[in-house]
Amino acid sequence: MKNKITAALLCFFLGALGVHKFYLGQNLAGILYLLFFWTFIPSIIAFVEFFLLILMSDDDFNRKFNNMVTKSGGAISAKDATSALADLKKLYDSGVITAEEYEDKRQKLLKYF
Repeated sequence: MKNKITAALLCFFLGALGVHKFYLGQNLAGILYLLFFWTFIPSIIAFVEFFLLILMSDDDFNRKFNNMVTKSGGAISAKDATSALADLKKLYDSGVITAEEYEDKRQKLLKYF
């Protein structure tokens, strides 16, 4: 999982070389930064991106760079949602919840994806 502070520090200190882009998984942009670092344009862009990263909320950062969907103050990954659906199915199969409850809860979980 990528860290916002790490990305911001890489952007500030090594942004001209595009190291923060490689860290964030944007390899094509990182290569472009490396190709044009001698023009100082990537340095200017990285300086602006540093402030954008610092000012970005944690939810926005996770949504953009960690492939997570935010949900009422927290974040839920696709893996967690899949295991929640499997647990819900087990409850339904064992007769703990009714078909209507199962469908309602399943729809609520799927709403986030």
